Amino acid sequence: MPAVLVAVPPRLGSILAIDETRCEPLRVGVLAYPGCFAAGTFALHDLLLVANRVAASARQPQPFQPAILVARPERRITAAGDVVITPTAAPTTCDLLVVPGFDLVPEADIDAILAGLKPELRLIRRLRRSGSGLASACGGAFLLAEAGVLDGRRATTSWLFASAFAERYPAVRLEADRMLVTDGPVTTAAAFSASHDLALQIIRRCTGEGIARRTARVTLVPDNRTSQAPYIDSTAHLAADEFAEDVRRWLAARLADPYQLGRLAAAFHVSTRTVLRRFTQACGQSPLEHLQDLRVAHAKHVLETGASVHQAMHAVGYSDPGTFRRLFAGRVGQTPAAYRRAFATTGHDPSVQNGSSQPRV
Repeated sequence: MPAVLVAVPPRLGSILAIDETRCEPLRVGVLAYPGCFAAGTFALHDLLLVANRVAASARQPQPFQPAILVARPERRITAAGDVVITPTAAPTTCDLLVVPGFDLVPEADIDAILAGLKPELRLIRRLRRSGSGLASACGGAFLLAEAGVLDGRRATTSWLFASAFAERYPAVRLEADRMLVTDGPVTTAAAFSASHDLALQIIRRCTGEGIARRTARVTLVPDNRTSQAPYIDSTAHLAADEFAEDVRRWLAARLADPYQLGRLAAAFHVSTRTVLRRFTQACGQSPLEHLQDLRVAHAKHVLETGASVHQAMHAVGYSDPGTFRRLFAGRVGQTPAAYRRAFATTGHDPSVQNGSSQPRV
């Protein structure tokens, strides 16, 4: 009995719409296409295979029938890094099609990449019309959006390319800090390793918490991530505008200094209105907001070295713990102390220096 993938039973949650009475394995196709990440493609496929083994050990029926599929006539796909994959020809229907991410570097021509993936876009549209569920991980959301199946829906993607995604697909309601977002029959997952989170959620909704938890334990895959906010590195965002990039570097060199818009404008021989307008237009945020992002990013690095919250606070120019905690938690989704517990290494970085103890905005 095939899965019903157009409505979600309330008791199952919303990542997949699955008929609880089904007795056949869920047919999950993972799409392989030119330039896709081989690791993301195989990760989801292999986690479903492990879930089958775990279910068998518990004397339960095999829950999944995973396959790596191809949308084009040729049966050899060159993935990112020249890895060759030999997939199975796409069937006329499947219960769920998963689109992994691809090698989207900052200088990549996204128009040219997507123009070369027309067979994949046609397959996505065809399977959605036939009632198949859809899912993506990382940059795979670009393919779903380009196919038009995300219009009017909530979605997520890699935080690194969230701005480019939002600008290209304004009809999609992007939730850039989420690890997984489900809207109707479509689920999107965050960056790269979120393929694991997506696979575990599929396993959880199909087989229950027990099989999902045992699969996570066997494979050493985290099963409790809900947000990609702790992993966001604001310093990785490069401004496309030369003026804005120069301002960004100036701010980065003065993380612990008091923020003074007049001083910033004077450094570039422009008015305060001009620096605000040009930077905001290029980066989508004010210089102060970007400075706060940079401070949080550096504080995260300090905490990761094993330094104390107090040291991290002063390294970026804050003296009031409450102000620093609210700023950090608002951007990272957890307090500095919680972040330190989760990400700190055992060693202390001697290069970490305390900043000024004056209050900062």
